[in-house]
Amino acid sequence: MTIVTKTAMPADRGALDQNFRARRPVDLSLLDSASPAFTTAAPEIGRPQDPSELTLPELDGVLDHGSKVFWQYMRPEGRPSFTFGLLRDMRASIDHLGRLFAESKGSEAPVRYTVLASRMPGIFNLGGDLRRFADLIRAQDRTTMDRYAKACIDVQHPRSIKMNLPIISISLVQGDALGGGFEAALADDVIIAERSAKFGLPECLFNLFPGMGALSFLTRKVGAALAEKMVFSGQIYTAAELHEMGVVDVLAEDAMGEQAVYDFVEKTERSFASRRAVYAARQVISPIRREELDRIVDMWVDAALSLTAADVRKMERLAAAQDRRWAQIAATARQ
Repeated sequence: MTIVTKTAMPADRGALDQNFRARRPVDLSLLDSASPAFTTAAPEIGRPQDPSELTLPELDGVLDHGSKVFWQYMRPEGRPSFTFGLLRDMRASIDHLGRLFAESKGSEAPVRYTVLASRMPGIFNLGGDLRRFADLIRAQDRTTMDRYAKACIDVQHPRSIKMNLPIISISLVQGDALGGGFEAALADDVIIAERSAKFGLPECLFNLFPGMGALSFLTRKVGAALAEKMVFSGQIYTAAELHEMGVVDVLAEDAMGEQAVYDFVEKTERSFASRRAVYAARQVISPIRREELDRIVDMWVDAALSLTAADVRKMERLAAAQDRRWAQIAATARQ
């Protein structure tokens, strides 16, 4: 485990740092509007001037050719949660990465590291869209709930096995990673978190459980007993606490997350092959199988649709608290 405390980016990374730190302005009026409609329609993906880059409706992909780091910045429309649109774009990013390797035609690998990060200052991802879940549960809309759950696994599973590509995957957590946001980070080989980041699995607070891989990933990291304790507690953990537990691999000072990524890349470059092999060996020792994740999300859908009216109201109160947090962060970012 590593703690990063440097306070300056190297001069040759200044331009990249400006690009990475650019944050899309947040429309606070979205807090009072209905959530965007779920859709699984594939976006029109154009070929940008640099064919290695992606600009999708809810995700930006930027390849740092020099360091061979492929940055994937989430920027969901509306509430910073996993919408169908964001899941669609994450799947498109996975497919794009596969194309980059296919087009390299056996030459030097175009990417060695992937980084999942967020454009929203102070929020990595808040997980599922709780307000929409409440509506679907009241309507007993199993079809949409099942489609959403499977869309999550269509992203989580290939990310967890690195699409069978020779890469090391990193999540850079700068801000809140709750529910599915925490689960998304757990699917990567390495979690780098800034000190102010917060992590939690709040689903038990409204009588549900995290169904998109938390138990699978945490059990393999910290053991079944501690994984279940974390799920049942609903506790919010600091990045430092999870670093001490071995869940967060690198602890960075605030505003130093990107620096920490590059420090990690530089430090591990000479041992890239062996490190990647060790991470791949995890899949041999304790494989994350698609069938496992599918069975768990089926249980999650059943559990969600059996929630009582009181449980759903608790879910909505948590969503309201998250919206207040989002509004506070967005207002601060505008100042």
